[in-house]
Amino acid sequence: MRNIFFPIALSLAASAAAAPPARVEIDYEISRNGSVIADASHRLEHDAKSYTLAESWKGRGLVALAGDIHRSSRGAVVADGLRPVEFEDRRTRREPRRVAFDPADKAPTLERQDQLSLAWTFAFAPPRGTVSVRVADGKHVTTYTYKVAGRERVKTPAGEFDGLKLVKQKDKPDAKSTEIWLAADRDYLPVRVLIVDKEGTRMDQVATKISLQ
Repeated sequence: MRNIFFPIALSLAASAAAAPPARVEIDYEISRNGSVIADASHRLEHDAKSYTLAESWKGRGLVALAGDIHRSSRGAVVADGLRPVEFEDRRTRREPRRVAFDPADKAPTLERQDQLSLAWTFAFAPPRGTVSVRVADGKHVTTYTYKVAGRERVKTPAGEFDGLKLVKQKDKPDAKSTEIWLAADRDYLPVRVLIVDKEGTRMDQVATKISLQ
Protein backbone atom coordinates (compact mmCIF):
# COMPACT_ATOMS: atom_id res chain seq x y z
CA MET A 1 0.00 0.00 0.00
CA ARG A 2 2.35 2.70 -1.25
CA ASN A 3 1.54 6.14 -2.52
CA ILE A 4 4.33 8.66 -3.07
CA PHE A 5 3.01 12.12 -2.27
CA PHE A 6 4.19 15.63 -1.67
CA PRO A 7 3.65 17.94 1.30
CA ILE A 8 0.87 20.52 1.02
CA ALA A 9 -0.56 23.16 3.30
CA LEU A 10 -1.94 21.99 6.64
CA SER A 11 -5.01 23.27 8.44
CA LEU A 12 -5.71 21.80 11.87
CA ALA A 13 -8.28 22.58 14.54
CA ALA A 14 -7.01 23.52 17.98
CA SER A 15 -6.08 20.39 19.90
CA ALA A 16 -7.74 21.70 23.03
CA ALA A 17 -11.08 21.27 21.28
CA ALA A 18 -10.47 17.57 20.70
CA ALA A 19 -8.74 15.56 23.39
CA PRO A 20 -10.04 12.02 23.91
CA PRO A 21 -10.42 10.72 27.48
CA ALA A 22 -7.33 9.37 29.23
CA ARG A 23 -8.26 5.78 28.35
CA VAL A 24 -10.21 4.68 25.28
CA GLU A 25 -10.92 1.17 24.05
CA ILE A 26 -12.66 0.57 20.72
CA ASP A 27 -13.62 -2.82 19.32
CA TYR A 28 -14.03 -3.11 15.54
CA GLU A 29 -15.34 -5.62 13.02
CA ILE A 30 -13.51 -5.90 9.70
CA SER A 31 -15.52 -7.09 6.71
CA ARG A 32 -14.61 -7.90 3.14
CA ASN A 33 -17.41 -7.17 0.69
CA GLY A 34 -19.95 -7.38 3.50
CA SER A 35 -18.70 -10.58 5.17
CA VAL A 36 -17.00 -10.21 8.57
CA ILE A 37 -13.49 -11.69 8.44
CA ALA A 38 -11.80 -10.35 11.58
CA ASP A 39 -12.12 -8.55 14.89
CA ALA A 40 -9.78 -5.81 16.06
CA SER A 41 -9.39 -3.80 19.23
CA HIS A 42 -7.59 -0.49 19.80
CA ARG A 43 -6.54 0.79 23.22
CA LEU A 44 -5.38 4.38 23.77
CA GLU A 45 -3.91 5.66 27.04
CA HIS A 46 -2.58 9.18 27.48
CA ASP A 47 -1.93 11.82 30.14
CA ALA A 48 -1.95 14.82 27.77
CA LYS A 49 1.86 14.61 27.59
CA SER A 50 2.56 11.07 26.39
CA TYR A 51 0.52 8.26 24.87
CA THR A 52 0.52 4.53 24.18
CA LEU A 53 -1.57 2.81 21.51
CA ALA A 54 -2.10 -0.92 21.12
CA GLU A 55 -3.95 -2.87 18.45
CA SER A 56 -4.84 -6.57 18.37
CA TRP A 57 -6.29 -8.13 15.19
CA LYS A 58 -7.69 -11.67 15.05
CA GLY A 59 -9.15 -13.33 11.98
CA ARG A 60 -12.34 -15.35 11.76
CA GLY A 61 -12.84 -18.60 9.86
CA LEU A 62 -10.20 -19.31 7.25
CA VAL A 63 -8.66 -15.88 7.83
CA ALA A 64 -7.75 -17.03 11.35
CA LEU A 65 -5.23 -19.41 9.79
CA ALA A 66 -3.09 -16.45 8.81
CA GLY A 67 -2.46 -15.74 12.50
CA ASP A 68 -2.78 -12.65 14.66
CA ILE A 69 -1.58 -9.08 14.29
CA HIS A 70 -0.34 -6.91 17.18
CA ARG A 71 0.77 -3.34 16.63
CA SER A 72 1.85 -0.69 19.10
CA SER A 73 2.81 2.97 19.06
CA ARG A 74 4.06 5.27 21.79
CA GLY A 75 5.19 8.85 21.89
CA ALA A 76 4.26 12.37 22.88
CA VAL A 77 0.99 14.30 22.84
CA VAL A 78 1.68 17.73 21.33
CA ALA A 79 -0.41 20.70 20.24
CA ASP A 80 -1.01 19.34 16.74
CA GLY A 81 -1.58 15.65 17.49
CA LEU A 82 0.40 12.54 18.36
CA ARG A 83 4.15 12.48 17.81
CA PRO A 84 5.38 8.85 17.78
CA VAL A 85 8.80 7.83 19.03
CA GLU A 86 8.43 4.08 18.51
CA PHE A 87 6.22 1.76 16.45
CA GLU A 88 6.14 -2.03 16.26
CA ASP A 89 4.18 -4.40 13.99
CA ARG A 90 4.21 -8.09 15.00
CA ARG A 91 2.46 -10.74 12.90
CA THR A 92 2.38 -14.53 12.93
CA ARG A 93 5.12 -16.08 10.77
CA ARG A 94 6.73 -12.75 9.93
CA GLU A 95 9.70 -10.90 11.35
CA PRO A 96 8.59 -7.90 13.46
CA ARG A 97 8.80 -4.48 11.87
CA ARG A 98 9.90 -1.56 14.01
CA VAL A 99 10.27 2.17 13.54
CA ALA A 100 12.30 4.39 15.88
CA PHE A 101 11.66 8.08 15.30
CA ASP A 102 14.38 10.61 16.06
CA PRO A 103 13.23 12.70 19.06
CA ALA A 104 15.36 15.58 17.78
CA ASP A 105 13.64 15.61 14.38
CA LYS A 106 11.87 18.95 13.95
CA ALA A 107 9.61 17.79 11.11
CA PRO A 108 5.93 18.73 11.48
CA THR A 109 3.94 16.21 13.49
CA LEU A 110 1.90 14.99 10.51
CA GLU A 111 5.12 14.24 8.64
CA ARG A 112 6.20 11.66 11.21
CA GLN A 113 3.32 9.23 11.77
CA ASP A 114 3.08 5.46 11.89
CA GLN A 115 0.29 3.19 10.66
CA LEU A 116 -1.40 3.02 14.06
CA SER A 117 -1.07 6.66 15.11
CA LEU A 118 -2.43 8.01 11.80
CA ALA A 119 -6.19 7.95 12.56
CA TRP A 120 -5.68 8.71 16.24
CA THR A 121 -3.61 11.85 15.68
CA PHE A 122 -6.70 13.29 13.95
CA ALA A 123 -8.67 12.66 17.18
CA PHE A 124 -6.34 15.10 18.96
CA ALA A 125 -6.12 17.61 16.10
CA PRO A 126 -9.01 17.20 13.62
CA PRO A 127 -8.20 18.62 10.18
CA ARG A 128 -10.26 21.45 8.74
CA GLY A 129 -9.12 21.23 5.15
CA THR A 130 -6.54 19.23 3.24
CA VAL A 131 -3.60 17.64 5.05
CA SER A 132 -0.53 15.73 3.96
CA VAL A 133 0.72 12.91 6.19
CA ARG A 134 3.94 10.88 6.07
CA VAL A 135 3.48 7.37 7.45
CA ALA A 136 6.19 4.83 8.35
CA ASP A 137 5.44 1.11 8.65
CA GLY A 138 8.90 -0.33 9.31
CA LYS A 139 9.56 -0.98 5.63
CA HIS A 140 8.44 2.10 3.73
CA VAL A 141 7.66 5.73 4.38
CA THR A 142 4.61 6.76 2.42
CA THR A 143 2.82 10.07 2.01
CA TYR A 144 -0.96 10.37 1.95
CA THR A 145 -3.08 13.41 1.26
CA TYR A 146 -6.45 13.59 3.01
CA LYS A 147 -9.23 16.05 2.32
CA VAL A 148 -12.13 16.86 4.62
CA ALA A 149 -15.30 15.84 2.75
CA GLY A 150 -17.77 17.40 5.19
CA ARG A 151 -20.07 15.96 7.84
CA GLU A 152 -22.44 13.04 7.54
CA ARG A 153 -24.23 10.68 9.88
CA VAL A 154 -22.36 7.41 10.20
CA LYS A 155 -24.10 4.33 11.61
CA THR A 156 -22.07 1.62 13.34
CA PRO A 157 -22.89 -1.17 15.80
CA ALA A 158 -21.38 1.11 18.48
CA GLY A 159 -23.92 3.83 17.69
CA GLU A 160 -24.77 6.59 15.25
CA PHE A 161 -22.45 9.56 15.11
CA ASP A 162 -21.95 12.98 13.54
CA GLY A 163 -19.07 11.92 11.32
CA LEU A 164 -16.28 14.15 10.06
CA LYS A 165 -15.38 12.39 6.81
CA LEU A 166 -11.81 12.34 5.47
CA VAL A 167 -11.05 11.08 1.97
CA LYS A 168 -7.59 10.07 0.78
CA GLN A 169 -6.73 11.75 -2.49
CA LYS A 170 -5.57 9.37 -5.24
CA ASP A 171 -2.25 10.02 -6.96
CA LYS A 172 -3.15 7.60 -9.78
CA PRO A 173 -6.47 6.20 -11.08
CA ASP A 174 -5.92 2.63 -9.87
CA ALA A 175 -4.82 3.56 -6.35
CA LYS A 176 -6.82 2.33 -3.38
CA SER A 177 -9.44 4.71 -2.05
CA THR A 178 -9.60 5.27 1.70
CA GLU A 179 -12.26 7.05 3.74
CA ILE A 180 -12.09 7.71 7.49
CA TRP A 181 -14.98 8.82 9.68
CA LEU A 182 -14.22 10.59 12.98
CA ALA A 183 -17.07 10.90 15.49
CA ALA A 184 -17.25 14.68 15.96
CA ASP A 185 -19.76 14.22 18.79
CA ARG A 186 -17.59 11.57 20.49
CA ASP A 187 -14.17 13.18 20.89
CA TYR A 188 -13.36 12.69 17.18
CA LEU A 189 -12.72 9.00 17.73
CA PRO A 190 -12.12 6.94 14.55
CA VAL A 191 -15.33 4.90 14.15
CA ARG A 192 -15.09 3.71 10.57
CA VAL A 193 -12.42 3.15 7.90
CA LEU A 194 -13.34 2.01 4.38
CA ILE A 195 -10.73 0.91 1.83
CA VAL A 196 -11.64 -0.01 -1.75
CA ASP A 197 -8.99 -1.43 -4.07
CA LYS A 198 -8.79 -1.18 -7.86
CA GLU A 199 -10.76 -4.45 -8.25
CA GLY A 200 -13.58 -3.03 -6.15
CA THR A 201 -12.92 -5.16 -3.06
CA ARG A 202 -14.26 -3.33 -0.01
CA MET A 203 -12.51 -3.64 3.35
CA ASP A 204 -14.68 -1.97 5.98
CA GLN A 205 -13.66 -1.47 9.61
CA VAL A 206 -16.52 -0.30 11.86
CA ALA A 207 -16.68 0.28 15.60
CA THR A 208 -18.79 -2.21 17.55
CA LYS A 209 -18.07 -1.03 21.10
CA ILE A 210 -16.53 2.09 22.65
CA SER A 211 -15.36 2.22 26.26
CA LEU A 212 -14.15 5.48 27.85
CA GLN A 213 -12.46 6.20 31.15
